[in-house]
Amino acid sequence: MKPTEIARVQAYLRRILGSDRITLIAPPRPGLTVEVAVEGEVIGTVHRDDEEGEVSYAVTLSVLEEDLPPAPAAAPAPRGRK
Repeated sequence: MKPTEIARVQAYLRRILGSDRITLIAPPRPGLTVEVAVEGEVIGTVHRDDEEGEVSYAVTLSVLEEDLPPAPAAAPAPRGRK
């Protein structure tokens, strides 16, 4: 993706998601994946698709299990009536 495209997609994501903390990180070399970061932590990627002259951008977010909060304790199973 070109720098102007990256800036436009970043502005769009910030607007629709309501956060200026979102940043798109250009790859070090052309042709590599653009990364999506929130406050410096990479959370996903952006892929550009150009099919028959129609351009679209797909955002993929990755959530690592280790980054999730602890699972709530399981509630005890209801006991049947006797």
